[in-house]
Amino acid sequence: MLSLIYLSIVLFTIFLMECLSWFIHKYLFHGVLWFMHKSHHQPTKSLFEWNDLFALLFAGISLYLMYIDREVFGYRFFIGLGITLYGLIYFVIHDWFIHRRFKTFKSNNRYLSSIRKAHKIHHKNIGKNNSKAFGLLFVNKKTLDKL
Repeated sequence: MLSLIYLSIVLFTIFLMECLSWFIHKYLFHGVLWFMHKSHHQPTKSLFEWNDLFALLFAGISLYLMYIDREVFGYRFFIGLGITLYGLIYFVIHDWFIHRRFKTFKSNNRYLSSIRKAHKIHHKNIGKNNSKAFGLLFVNKKTLDKL
């Protein structure tokens, strides 16, 4: 039974991270933190961008949560694990599949194609304002219809 609770914590954390990421992306990255996030909206030949510092921040939080609960494997450990798994999902889908920062895998999967299309809509506007589609894992069909 405890395993189901911990699995639920991990899955719920992944869901909350997607919601939190949408909020942070829309209101902070395209707001007061634009000075760092704009590196992600500009063409670059560099492997790293200023925007990558956000990933390091979330990695630090997740590692801290897992570290402080490492001996008892309490709920904080599994929240940290959920944040880590969301980061891994984000890296594979966003950096590897969508932006092709590394040699990408190809897929005709309908879900992955709609994620890529939604992200193209987001990057259509290279400026701070008037962007759409701030999430990663949840795609609004109305947004895709505009493409």
